[in-house]
Amino acid sequence: QVQLVESGGGLVQAGGSLRLSCRTSGAILEINAADWYRRAPGKQSEHVASIDPDENTVYGDPAKGRFTISRGNAKTVIYLQLDKLKPDDTALYYCDADTLEPPTGGGIPTIHNRRGLGTQVTVSS
Repeated sequence: QVQLVESGGGLVQAGGSLRLSCRTSGAILEINAADWYRRAPGKQSEHVASIDPDENTVYGDPAKGRFTISRGNAKTVIYLQLDKLKPDDTALYYCDADTLEPPTGGGIPTIHNRRGLGTQVTVSS
């Protein structure tokens, strides 16, 4: 079973940076569209950034001008660069992606939607 696994979170001081990664635990052909979300304690999930198969990107308001979403060269990993971090950015960051996966038992590759468990980002003041 293919799973998305996020990494790169941690504790950082305000103004610092982190780079989050979203990759799969199983073999895939590539990640198509992907989204990063975050969920702070006591709050609803919030859209952070999206990237589509044509590399078009969309950012949520908290991310504009500070965060950058990108894709690795092999198209099997999605990055989220977090710069100029603020204490309000403290949250669990998780990715949601459409993965193109090899056929099982013959046939054509298929697209699946996967969601990871997240990586914690904590920003101290």
